[in-house]
Amino acid sequence: MPRQVFLATRDLVFRSKLARVVDAAGAEVTRDEAACELAVLEIESAGSTDRIKTLVARGTSVLAYGSHVRPDLLRSAREAGATAVPNSQVEERLRELLGAADPGPAARG
Repeated sequence: MPRQVFLATRDLVFRSKLARVVDAAGAEVTRDEAACELAVLEIESAGSTDRIKTLVARGTSVLAYGSHVRPDLLRSAREAGATAVPNSQVEERLRELLGAADPGPAARG
């Protein structure tokens, strides 16, 4: 069974890019947050730190991302147990976490 990845993002275009990374790695996007092995969370939503703590306590890996101008949120996410990166690095870090090869600039779109 492919790895299950939960994507929590408000931006549908960005979600689509992340879903392509998941697909390219042979993993599968799931809507079931409780059953995922990896959760990718936008950290600018209210309650994101508590959500990260809950996921990490269940043994779920969390990749959190947010604006580079909000280092406080990135730091809080790290302290809660997530791997936290700025928006500009989330696709690359997701690819690394899933063990996928970089498709190169042309394929990234």
